[in-house]
Amino acid sequence: MSDISISSLKEQAGDVPLIASIKVQLQSRAIKTTKDGKPFLDLVFVDSTGSIHLKVWSNTPLYTETEKLDINTIIRLEGEWTQNQYGINGSGMSWSSLQGEEIAIFLAGDPKTRDKQQSDYAEILGFCESMTDPRLKRLVGYFFEKMGDRFRRTAAARKNHHARRGGLVEHVAQMMRSASAISAIYPELNRDLMISGVLFHDCGKLWENSYPEEGFAQIHSKYGEMLGHIPMGIELVNKLWHDLLDASEFDAFSESKPATEEVRIHLLHLIGSHHGQMEFGSPVLPKTPEAHALHYIDNLDAKMEMLRDAYAQSAEVAPGIYERVFPLATNLIKPLASFEMESPSRES
Repeated sequence: MSDISISSLKEQAGDVPLIASIKVQLQSRAIKTTKDGKPFLDLVFVDSTGSIHLKVWSNTPLYTETEKLDINTIIRLEGEWTQNQYGINGSGMSWSSLQGEEIAIFLAGDPKTRDKQQSDYAEILGFCESMTDPRLKRLVGYFFEKMGDRFRRTAAARKNHHARRGGLVEHVAQMMRSASAISAIYPELNRDLMISGVLFHDCGKLWENSYPEEGFAQIHSKYGEMLGHIPMGIELVNKLWHDLLDASEFDAFSESKPATEEVRIHLLHLIGSHHGQMEFGSPVLPKTPEAHALHYIDNLDAKMEMLRDAYAQSAEVAPGIYERVFPLATNLIKPLASFEMESPSRES
């Protein structure tokens, strides 16, 4: 039986049972009960490509075995897998522990995902290097000096989009491509502010959605739970900025325009307003061209990732119509293919 990743499992599983094994790490376990009062385990397993929720019922041998598993244990999970609009289901499941070299290979991550994130990180550094405002350029450099490793192992979310180790790198890189492109189209946008705003808009997630140095189970912290990533992002950027001020690194630009303090407050506004609406967690609404643009770029990339995952996972309920996948609001329709010119037929 071949091992596949969680993302491959979601792509391949459907109505017909798929016999496969996955190497995964146990992220969380909760004992819950059905409406009839019967207990079951709600398990979350993760690897470098994503996560799955599995229910283990109390009348199965696996219930007793998985009830004793330590959180963060790495195992091979075998079974017959199906998938519906609510997610992955496993039957006939069994597990075995990974040892030695198998664990090292698992922690190295899926090669395709790892290569993509390395390429995306290099592109992020390139965008930051291309900025012309020396204050913002020094700020992002200082961020990478202090937080680069943690940034590279942080997810963009706990679920729904880019919810995997390094997912924030993928999200930020794609957003920077969009920000750079539209800054060339709309001259009223400050490109340096857009690039730095993209980098820092979710930087509070380094505490809300981060991972340990070794492993794919997201860390829960009191800071993330009690404050959230927007206040923590503002606090982090303020701390980095004042470190540089105290070190006199901005003294040479005291007469520069715009004023250094103006640059700081505009950058903080992007972090504070990027959710676009107060009911979605932003303490303030977007009030500058860059803030409006950043909000839509963020939302667009998140939605496109959700769509990509949904098409890969969802079953067709009718030709060209796919089952709804949470958190999207509707069924999906098969995308329109690109135009291709037919070759003219030749008469013999």
